[in-house]
Amino acid sequence: MADDKRRAQNIIRRIQGGERVATTVVHVSETANILEARVPLEDSRSMVLAILNMSSITVAPVDSARYVRAIQEAENRDIGINDALAYCYMLENEVHEVYSFDKHFDELPGITRLSE
Repeated sequence: MADDKRRAQNIIRRIQGGERVATTVVHVSETANILEARVPLEDSRSMVLAILNMSSITVAPVDSARYVRAIQEAENRDIGINDALAYCYMLENEVHEVYSFDKHFDELPGITRLSE
């Protein structure tokens, strides 16, 4: 677990340093839920606000049609809905790498999972 924490911190440092990344508002919400369970609410709010305001992070909206496509992809690939949402977003935007510790991404064609 300490190794995952170190790797996550290195990823965050690169993004803070200007590495361009993209996510969806749903995944920011997932991050908020994790933070709220682990740090004081005031800290979690400021961390999420920092994510939303960071110029190197593009946060894509998710409408119901995109979420329906993600549900269909989740059913087709037997993965979680929000993993499928990330995958659909990546395919739509020709993104081929994902920062994740989730090994489900290893099984998705056209995607390389990065954990460092």
